Amino acid sequence: MPLASFRILSLSLLTVLGAGCASQTRMPPEARASLNQTLSGPEAEQYLRVSSNVTPLFGDASKRLLTPYAPEDVRLLDDTKGAPINPGAVERVLPAGTKLRITRVEFPTSWVITERVLYSPRAWPWVYLTEAGAPANAPPLILVMPPNLDRPEDFRTELEKYLSARDLKPTLDALPPAVQEAVREKRLVANMSMDAARMAWGPPETVRRSLEGTSRLEEWSYPGGRRRAFFTDGRLARAEEGGNPVVP
Repeated sequence: MPLASFRILSLSLLTVLGAGCASQTRMPPEARASLNQTLSGPEAEQYLRVSSNVTPLFGDASKRLLTPYAPEDVRLLDDTKGAPINPGAVERVLPAGTKLRITRVEFPTSWVITERVLYSPRAWPWVYLTEAGAPANAPPLILVMPPNLDRPEDFRTELEKYLSARDLKPTLDALPPAVQEAVREKRLVANMSMDAARMAWGPPETVRRSLEGTSRLEEWSYPGGRRRAFFTDGRLARAEEGGNPVVP
């Protein structure tokens, strides 16, 4: 092949590869650096706001996914037909109030995407966490954040759905014993408050509010629509999973 033709082919391949690994973040580099430095420095110690499952991180065996949702409800990676992929079975549950440390905030720049395992949600921002008291060689826990969080304040608002800088022990201790147990086990029990339900099942994807007479109604729907919780005047009335009732 002539040298000129080889150079044109090489340039074309590089263009294609570069386009396939384009940066998936629009947050300015200086803002990303500042956010990472702050969150993994002075604000590194955090407490889990919602009881969360620890599962495999899809094809990345060196890490674990931390998610408030059941594996079948996780919507981070699709197969070739566009159907969501299950990351793997729940290995354990970290209850709300668990002390964690942020070790790194990693944004999906073009370089980072190429370094991540292909079979992983590599085009999303990752927050690296370690559990207090975990062995030094324990796999990091990855909290996957939504893409296109363009401003540091948007990133912090989203992060605060899952992590709290304040120790939640007093809040948890104030709950009735049956509700405390349900939160630890990611279960709902009748008449629990919306705050407690959020700590157990995590933040809903959508919320529908309505009035029935003088009663305030809320319907929470979770990713995939498989789980739903119904509240009356701030208290859990019923809940469904796959169309079946899950609250006695």
